[in-house]
Amino acid sequence: MTLTKPASRPVNPRFSSGPCAKFPTWSLDKLADAPVGRSHRAGVGKAKLKAAIETTRSVLGVPADYRIGIVPASDTGAFEMAMWTMLGARPAELVAWESFGAGWVTDAVKQLRIEATTHTADYGRIVDMAALNYDHDVVFTWNGTTSGVRVPSGDVIPADRAGLTFCDATSAAFAMDLPWDKLDVTTFSWQKVLGGEAAHGILILSPRAVERLESYTPAWPLPKIFRLTKGGKLIEGIFVGETINTPSMLCVEDYLAALDWAQSVGGLAGLIARTEANFAEIARFVAETPWIDFLAEDPATRSTTSVCLKFTDARITDGAAFAKAVAKRLEGEGVALDIGAYRDAPAGLRIWCGATVEAADVAALMPWLAWAFETELVAQSQAA
Repeated sequence: MTLTKPASRPVNPRFSSGPCAKFPTWSLDKLADAPVGRSHRAGVGKAKLKAAIETTRSVLGVPADYRIGIVPASDTGAFEMAMWTMLGARPAELVAWESFGAGWVTDAVKQLRIEATTHTADYGRIVDMAALNYDHDVVFTWNGTTSGVRVPSGDVIPADRAGLTFCDATSAAFAMDLPWDKLDVTTFSWQKVLGGEAAHGILILSPRAVERLESYTPAWPLPKIFRLTKGGKLIEGIFVGETINTPSMLCVEDYLAALDWAQSVGGLAGLIARTEANFAEIARFVAETPWIDFLAEDPATRSTTSVCLKFTDARITDGAAFAKAVAKRLEGEGVALDIGAYRDAPAGLRIWCGATVEAADVAALMPWLAWAFETELVAQSQAA
Protein backbone atom coordinates (compact mmCIF):
# COMPACT_ATOMS: atom_id res chain seq x y z
CA MET A 1 0.00 0.00 0.00
CA THR A 2 1.37 3.43 -0.94
CA LEU A 3 0.15 6.54 0.86
CA THR A 4 0.30 9.91 -0.84
CA LYS A 5 2.67 12.40 0.69
CA PRO A 6 1.32 15.91 1.40
CA ALA A 7 2.06 18.50 -1.26
CA SER A 8 3.21 21.27 1.10
CA ARG A 9 6.16 21.21 3.48
CA PRO A 10 7.13 23.41 6.43
CA VAL A 11 9.55 26.10 5.27
CA ASN A 12 11.50 25.61 8.50
CA PRO A 13 11.39 22.03 9.85
CA ARG A 14 13.12 22.93 13.12
CA PHE A 15 10.72 22.02 15.92
CA SER A 16 13.33 21.09 18.54
CA SER A 17 12.52 21.94 22.16
CA GLY A 18 16.01 23.24 22.78
CA PRO A 19 18.05 24.72 21.38
CA CYS A 20 15.03 26.06 19.52
CA ALA A 21 14.48 27.58 16.10
CA LYS A 22 16.08 30.94 15.37
CA PHE A 23 13.70 33.85 14.89
CA PRO A 24 12.34 34.02 11.31
CA THR A 25 14.52 36.91 10.07
CA TRP A 26 17.73 35.65 11.67
CA SER A 27 20.96 35.52 9.68
CA LEU A 28 24.64 35.36 10.56
CA ASP A 29 25.21 38.95 9.55
CA LYS A 30 23.16 40.04 12.54
CA LEU A 31 26.18 39.06 14.66
CA ALA A 32 28.56 41.36 12.79
CA ASP A 33 28.65 43.90 15.62
CA ALA A 34 29.77 41.35 18.24
CA PRO A 35 32.96 42.54 20.00
CA VAL A 36 34.81 39.27 19.41
CA GLY A 37 38.44 39.22 20.47
CA ARG A 38 37.70 41.85 23.10
CA SER A 39 37.52 41.45 26.84
CA HIS A 40 34.00 41.15 28.19
CA ARG A 41 35.24 43.52 30.90
CA ALA A 42 36.10 46.22 28.37
CA GLY A 43 33.62 49.04 27.99
CA VAL A 44 32.11 47.64 24.80
CA GLY A 45 31.62 44.19 26.34
CA LYS A 46 30.04 45.49 29.53
CA ALA A 47 27.75 47.74 27.50
CA LYS A 48 26.50 44.79 25.45
CA LEU A 49 25.88 42.69 28.56
CA LYS A 50 24.10 45.55 30.32
CA ALA A 51 21.95 46.13 27.22
CA ALA A 52 20.99 42.45 27.23
CA ILE A 53 19.93 42.72 30.86
CA GLU A 54 17.94 45.93 30.48
CA THR A 55 16.22 44.82 27.27
CA THR A 56 15.26 41.58 28.98
CA ARG A 57 13.70 43.67 31.74
CA SER A 58 11.82 45.78 29.20
CA VAL A 59 10.44 42.93 27.10
CA LEU A 60 9.44 40.73 30.06
CA GLY A 61 8.14 43.56 32.23
CA VAL A 62 10.43 42.67 35.13
CA PRO A 63 9.99 45.17 38.01
CA ALA A 64 12.66 47.84 38.38
CA ASP A 65 13.70 46.62 41.85
CA TYR A 66 14.35 43.04 40.67
CA ARG A 67 17.94 42.11 39.76
CA ILE A 68 18.70 40.37 36.46
CA GLY A 69 22.00 38.61 35.93
CA ILE A 70 23.62 36.64 33.10
CA VAL A 71 25.24 33.51 34.52
CA PRO A 72 27.03 30.43 33.17
CA ALA A 73 25.70 26.97 32.25
CA SER A 74 22.28 27.77 30.85
CA ASP A 75 19.12 27.45 32.95
CA THR A 76 20.68 24.56 34.84
CA GLY A 77 23.54 26.73 36.05
CA ALA A 78 21.20 29.55 37.03
CA PHE A 79 18.87 27.28 38.99
CA GLU A 80 21.67 25.38 40.71
CA MET A 81 23.22 28.71 41.69
CA ALA A 82 19.94 29.78 43.26
CA MET A 83 19.41 26.52 45.13
CA TRP A 84 22.94 26.28 46.48
CA THR A 85 23.04 29.88 47.71
CA MET A 86 19.53 30.31 49.16
CA LEU A 87 17.94 26.98 50.11
CA GLY A 88 18.29 25.66 53.64
CA ALA A 89 17.25 28.81 55.50
CA ARG A 90 13.82 27.29 56.11
CA PRO A 91 12.08 24.04 55.14
CA ALA A 92 11.24 23.59 51.46
CA GLU A 93 8.39 22.28 49.35
CA LEU A 94 9.87 20.52 46.31
CA VAL A 95 7.54 20.11 43.37
CA ALA A 96 8.09 17.84 40.34
CA TRP A 97 5.94 16.60 37.49
CA GLU A 98 8.65 16.03 34.86
CA SER A 99 12.34 15.23 34.54
CA PHE A 100 13.89 18.65 35.17
CA GLY A 101 11.78 19.27 38.25
CA ALA A 102 12.75 15.80 39.45
CA GLY A 103 16.38 16.80 39.00
CA TRP A 104 15.95 19.78 41.31
CA VAL A 105 14.36 17.49 43.89
CA THR A 106 17.33 15.12 43.70
CA ASP A 107 19.83 17.94 44.17
CA ALA A 108 17.98 19.45 47.11
CA VAL A 109 17.41 16.15 48.91
CA LYS A 110 20.55 14.16 48.10
CA GLN A 111 23.16 16.88 47.62
CA LEU A 112 22.07 19.76 49.84
CA ARG A 113 20.15 17.46 52.21
CA ILE A 114 17.81 20.20 53.34
CA GLU A 115 14.61 19.69 55.30
CA ALA A 116 12.01 19.25 52.58
CA THR A 117 8.67 17.79 51.58
CA THR A 118 8.47 16.42 48.05
CA HIS A 119 5.32 16.64 45.93
CA THR A 120 5.20 14.73 42.64
CA ALA A 121 2.74 14.05 39.84
CA ASP A 122 2.93 11.73 36.88
CA TYR A 123 3.74 12.99 33.39
CA GLY A 124 0.66 14.72 32.00
CA ARG A 125 -0.53 15.90 35.40
CA ILE A 126 0.42 18.66 37.81
CA VAL A 127 0.76 19.02 41.56
CA ASP A 128 -1.96 20.93 43.42
CA MET A 129 -0.08 24.20 43.88
CA ALA A 130 -2.75 25.53 46.26
CA ALA A 131 -1.97 22.76 48.74
CA LEU A 132 1.66 23.81 49.28
CA ASN A 133 2.96 25.55 52.39
CA TYR A 134 4.22 28.92 51.14
CA ASP A 135 5.75 29.75 54.49
CA HIS A 136 8.35 27.26 53.30
CA ASP A 137 10.51 27.82 50.23
CA VAL A 138 8.76 26.40 47.16
CA VAL A 139 10.80 24.99 44.26
CA PHE A 140 8.99 24.29 40.98
CA THR A 141 9.06 24.52 37.19
CA TRP A 142 6.53 26.82 35.53
CA ASN A 143 6.43 24.84 32.31
CA GLY A 144 7.44 21.21 32.07
CA THR A 145 9.54 21.11 28.92
CA THR A 146 9.55 17.30 28.92
CA SER A 147 5.90 16.80 29.92
CA GLY A 148 3.96 19.52 28.12
CA VAL A 149 2.35 20.58 31.41
CA ARG A 150 2.42 24.10 32.86
CA VAL A 151 1.23 26.05 35.87
CA PRO A 152 -2.00 27.74 34.69
CA SER A 153 -1.41 30.90 36.76
CA GLY A 154 0.22 32.21 39.91
CA ASP A 155 -3.08 33.04 41.60
CA VAL A 156 -2.67 30.45 44.35
CA ILE A 157 0.71 31.82 45.46
CA PRO A 158 0.03 34.12 48.43
CA ALA A 159 1.36 37.67 48.40
CA ASP A 160 2.17 37.44 52.12
CA ARG A 161 4.21 34.24 51.87
CA ALA A 162 7.13 33.88 54.30
CA GLY A 163 9.15 31.58 52.06
CA LEU A 164 10.71 32.22 48.68
CA THR A 165 9.39 30.84 45.41
CA PHE A 166 12.06 29.33 43.14
CA CYS A 167 10.71 29.10 39.59
CA ASP A 168 12.45 27.37 36.68
CA ALA A 169 10.80 29.27 33.82
CA THR A 170 13.09 28.20 31.02
CA SER A 171 10.43 27.21 28.46
CA ALA A 172 7.89 29.74 29.73
CA ALA A 173 9.76 33.06 29.71
CA PHE A 174 8.90 35.13 26.60
CA ALA A 175 5.93 32.85 25.80
CA MET A 176 3.76 33.06 28.92
CA ASP A 177 2.76 35.90 31.23
CA LEU A 178 4.78 35.33 34.40
CA PRO A 179 3.45 36.98 37.60
CA TRP A 180 6.61 38.64 38.90
CA ASP A 181 5.05 39.60 42.22
CA LYS A 182 4.61 35.87 42.95
CA LEU A 183 8.13 34.85 41.89
CA ASP A 184 11.22 35.48 44.02
CA VAL A 185 13.84 33.53 42.09
CA THR A 186 13.28 32.97 38.38
CA THR A 187 15.63 31.35 35.88
CA PHE A 188 15.62 30.59 32.18
CA SER A 189 17.93 30.18 29.22
CA TRP A 190 17.66 32.31 26.12
CA GLN A 191 18.08 29.22 23.90
CA LYS A 192 14.40 28.37 24.37
CA VAL A 193 11.64 30.79 23.36
CA LEU A 194 13.96 33.31 21.69
CA GLY A 195 16.10 30.64 20.00
CA GLY A 196 19.38 32.06 21.31
CA GLU A 197 22.66 30.18 21.32
CA ALA A 198 23.23 27.84 24.26
CA ALA A 199 25.25 27.87 27.49
CA HIS A 200 24.08 31.12 29.14
CA GLY A 201 21.45 31.43 31.86
CA ILE A 202 19.39 34.28 33.25
CA LEU A 203 18.86 34.67 37.00
CA ILE A 204 16.17 37.09 38.22
CA LEU A 205 15.94 37.97 41.93
CA SER A 206 13.19 39.77 43.82
CA PRO A 207 14.12 42.09 46.71
CA ARG A 208 13.12 39.28 49.08
CA ALA A 209 15.59 36.94 47.38
CA VAL A 210 18.34 39.53 47.72
CA GLU A 211 17.49 39.85 51.42
CA ARG A 212 17.88 36.07 51.77
CA LEU A 213 21.27 36.15 50.08
CA GLU A 214 22.53 38.92 52.33
CA SER A 215 21.19 37.43 55.59
CA TYR A 216 21.80 33.71 55.16
CA THR A 217 25.01 31.70 54.83
CA PRO A 218 24.56 28.08 53.67
CA ALA A 219 26.09 25.29 55.73
CA TRP A 220 27.94 23.89 52.72
CA PRO A 221 30.91 25.27 50.75
CA LEU A 222 30.10 27.25 47.60
CA PRO A 223 32.17 27.03 44.42
CA LYS A 224 33.33 30.42 43.16
CA ILE A 225 31.05 30.18 40.16
CA PHE A 226 27.99 30.05 42.48
CA ARG A 227 28.88 32.95 44.77
CA LEU A 228 26.49 35.90 44.57
CA THR A 229 27.64 37.75 47.68
CA LYS A 230 30.86 39.06 49.14
CA GLY A 231 31.20 40.16 52.74
CA GLY A 232 27.49 39.59 53.28
CA LYS A 233 26.47 41.92 50.45
CA LEU A 234 25.15 41.15 46.98
CA ILE A 235 27.77 41.42 44.24
CA GLU A 236 25.90 44.10 42.33
CA GLY A 237 28.24 43.94 39.36
CA ILE A 238 26.77 40.60 38.30
CA PHE A 239 23.46 42.36 37.70
CA VAL A 240 24.81 45.14 35.50
CA GLY A 241 26.81 42.95 33.15
CA GLU A 242 29.98 42.10 35.08
CA THR A 243 29.62 38.35 34.68
CA ILE A 244 31.14 35.75 37.00
CA ASN A 245 32.97 34.03 34.17
CA THR A 246 33.73 34.80 30.53
CA PRO A 247 30.59 34.86 28.36
CA SER A 248 30.50 34.39 24.61
CA MET A 249 30.04 37.81 23.09
CA LEU A 250 28.76 36.10 19.93
CA CYS A 251 26.00 34.51 22.01
CA VAL A 252 25.25 37.84 23.68
CA GLU A 253 25.01 39.53 20.27
CA ASP A 254 22.71 36.77 19.08
CA TYR A 255 20.48 37.31 22.14
CA LEU A 256 20.41 41.06 21.54
CA ALA A 257 19.29 40.41 17.95
CA ALA A 258 16.54 38.10 19.21
CA LEU A 259 15.39 40.74 21.70
CA ASP A 260 15.26 43.32 18.91
CA TRP A 261 13.11 40.93 16.89
CA ALA A 262 10.89 40.34 19.95
CA GLN A 263 10.28 44.07 20.21
CA SER A 264 9.51 44.25 16.48
CA VAL A 265 6.66 41.71 16.79
CA GLY A 266 5.00 43.51 19.68
CA GLY A 267 7.10 42.60 22.69
CA LEU A 268 5.79 40.07 25.20
CA ALA A 269 2.19 40.33 23.99
CA GLY A 270 3.30 39.63 20.43
CA LEU A 271 5.46 36.70 21.49
CA ILE A 272 2.62 35.17 23.47
CA ALA A 273 0.23 35.63 20.54
CA ARG A 274 2.63 33.92 18.14
CA THR A 275 3.11 31.02 20.57
CA GLU A 276 -0.62 30.56 21.08
CA ALA A 277 -1.25 30.66 17.32
CA ASN A 278 1.27 27.83 16.89
CA PHE A 279 -0.33 25.80 19.65
CA ALA A 280 -3.77 26.37 18.14
CA GLU A 281 -2.71 24.56 14.96
CA ILE A 282 -1.85 21.45 16.95
CA ALA A 283 -4.95 21.73 19.12
CA ARG A 284 -7.09 21.84 16.00
CA PHE A 285 -5.40 18.73 14.60
CA VAL A 286 -5.74 16.82 17.87
CA ALA A 287 -9.43 17.69 18.12
CA GLU A 288 -10.03 16.30 14.62
CA THR A 289 -7.82 13.19 14.93
CA PRO A 290 -8.90 10.12 16.92
CA TRP A 291 -5.49 8.46 17.21
CA ILE A 292 -3.52 11.24 18.95
CA ASP A 293 -3.94 13.29 22.12
CA PHE A 294 -2.09 15.66 24.39
CA LEU A 295 0.03 14.14 27.13
CA ALA A 296 -1.29 16.88 29.47
CA GLU A 297 -4.71 15.74 30.64
CA ASP A 298 -6.22 19.05 31.80
CA PRO A 299 -6.61 21.68 29.05
CA ALA A 300 -5.85 24.44 31.59
CA THR A 301 -2.38 23.00 32.21
CA ARG A 302 -1.34 22.29 28.60
CA SER A 303 1.91 23.92 27.60
CA THR A 304 1.79 26.18 24.57
CA THR A 305 5.54 25.86 23.93
CA SER A 306 6.74 22.28 24.47
CA VAL A 307 3.66 20.49 23.17
CA CYS A 308 3.79 16.80 24.07
CA LEU A 309 1.60 14.31 22.21
CA LYS A 310 0.82 10.62 22.63
CA PHE A 311 -0.53 8.04 20.21
CA THR A 312 -3.77 6.43 21.40
CA ASP A 313 -4.60 3.95 18.61
CA ALA A 314 -5.20 0.45 19.96
CA ARG A 315 -3.55 -1.07 16.87
CA ILE A 316 -0.12 0.16 17.97
CA THR A 317 1.73 -2.79 19.49
CA ASP A 318 4.87 -1.07 20.76
CA GLY A 319 4.28 2.58 21.65
CA ALA A 320 7.91 3.58 22.10
CA ALA A 321 9.09 1.96 18.88
CA PHE A 322 6.13 3.36 16.96
CA ALA A 323 6.71 6.95 18.14
CA LYS A 324 10.42 6.74 17.30
CA ALA A 325 9.62 5.38 13.86
CA VAL A 326 7.16 8.21 13.16
CA ALA A 327 9.69 10.82 14.24
CA LYS A 328 12.35 9.15 12.09
CA ARG A 329 10.08 9.19 9.03
CA LEU A 330 9.35 12.88 9.47
CA GLU A 331 13.04 13.69 9.89
CA GLY A 332 13.87 11.58 6.85
CA GLU A 333 11.44 13.64 4.79
CA GLY A 334 12.98 16.85 6.13
CA VAL A 335 9.67 18.14 7.49
CA ALA A 336 10.25 17.87 11.26
CA LEU A 337 13.58 17.65 13.07
CA ASP A 338 14.13 16.57 16.68
CA ILE A 339 10.50 15.99 17.71
CA GLY A 340 10.83 12.71 19.59
CA ALA A 341 9.69 12.69 23.21
CA TYR A 342 12.33 13.41 25.85
CA ARG A 343 14.23 10.30 26.89
CA ASP A 344 12.67 10.18 30.39
CA ALA A 345 9.14 10.97 29.22
CA PRO A 346 6.38 8.64 28.02
CA ALA A 347 6.56 7.59 24.38
CA GLY A 348 5.27 10.15 21.91
CA LEU A 349 6.21 13.35 20.13
CA ARG A 350 7.24 16.79 21.36
CA ILE A 351 6.70 19.72 19.01
CA TRP A 352 8.10 23.13 19.94
CA CYS A 353 5.59 25.92 19.37
CA GLY A 354 7.46 28.89 20.83
CA ALA A 355 7.38 32.33 19.27
CA THR A 356 10.22 31.81 16.78
CA VAL A 357 8.20 29.12 15.01
CA GLU A 358 5.75 30.15 12.28
CA ALA A 359 2.12 29.01 12.52
CA ALA A 360 2.15 28.20 8.80
CA ASP A 361 4.94 25.70 9.41
CA VAL A 362 3.04 24.01 12.23
CA ALA A 363 -0.04 23.83 10.00
CA ALA A 364 2.02 22.33 7.16
CA LEU A 365 3.45 19.69 9.50
CA MET A 366 0.09 18.27 10.60
CA PRO A 367 -0.74 16.46 7.30
CA TRP A 368 2.75 15.00 7.35
CA LEU A 369 2.14 13.72 10.86
CA ALA A 370 -0.99 11.97 9.58
CA TRP A 371 0.97 10.54 6.65
CA ALA A 372 3.75 9.24 8.91
CA PHE A 373 1.22 7.69 11.29
CA GLU A 374 -0.64 5.84 8.52
CA THR A 375 2.57 4.78 6.80
CA GLU A 376 4.06 3.39 10.00
CA LEU A 377 0.83 1.61 10.88
CA VAL A 378 0.94 -0.16 7.50
CA ALA A 379 4.62 -1.04 8.02
CA GLN A 380 3.83 -2.44 11.45
CA SER A 381 1.03 -4.64 10.11
CA GLN A 382 3.20 -5.93 7.29
CA ALA A 383 5.98 -6.82 9.70
CA ALA A 384 3.64 -8.72 12.01
